[in-house]
Amino acid sequence: MSMAERLKQHLRPGQVYRRAELAEFSNAVDRHLRQLVDAGALRKLRTGVYYRPQKSSFGEIPADERKVVATFLKDDDFLIVSLNAYNALSLGTTQLYNERLVYNFKRDGRFDLNGQKYYFLKNRRFPKRVTDAFLLVDLINNIKLLAEDRDALKDRVVKRARVLGVDKVRRVARAYGKVATRKYFERRTSSTGIPNSRH
Repeated sequence: MSMAERLKQHLRPGQVYRRAELAEFSNAVDRHLRQLVDAGALRKLRTGVYYRPQKSSFGEIPADERKVVATFLKDDDFLIVSLNAYNALSLGTTQLYNERLVYNFKRDGRFDLNGQKYYFLKNRRFPKRVTDAFLLVDLINNIKLLAEDRDALKDRVVKRARVLGVDKVRRVARAYGKVATRKYFERRTSSTGIPNSRH
C-alpha cells in the first residue's frame, strides 16, 4: 500500500481537513495530498483546506458549508449571512449577490472557499441565529455593500421596523449594530411618528 493510500485511510467521507491535521499521517504530506487530489479522492477547497468527497445515489455530495468555514477558521463560533437574505424582508431589494458574510472572532478579509466568495468580519457581535430584526439591522450595517438606491432603501427599512416592532428592532440594533446604525434607528424611528420605546 502506498503512503498516499495510507493517508487516505485516515480521511472520512464528508469531512473537511486542514493540511496541518494530516501532516502527522505522512512523511511527505504535500506530495501525498496532491496525489489524492489528482486521483479524485480529495478536493482542494483552498490552500491548506481539503474535502474528502462523500457519494450518494445522485452523485457527489457538496462539502457542508459550516464544516468548510469552521475548518478554515479553526473555530465553530461564527454566523454566516447571505446578502441575498435581505431580499426576504419585503423591502423591494432585487439584486443578487455571490458573496456571503461570516461574522467571527478569528479572521478579517475576503476569501474564496470551495468556489464561494466570503467576506470575513472579525469581532463584530452577532446572534446565534438570524432573525428578521437582525437582518434589518445588518442591512443598515452593510448598506455600502448593496447595489441599491440607498436613500429609498433606508426609508423602507424604517417602515419595516414599524411592522416588526420598533422596540424589538432597537434592542437588536443596540446589541448588534454599529454606532452609526444604532443612531440611525434611534433617530429615524423617533422622527417618523413611530412610538418611542422610552415613552
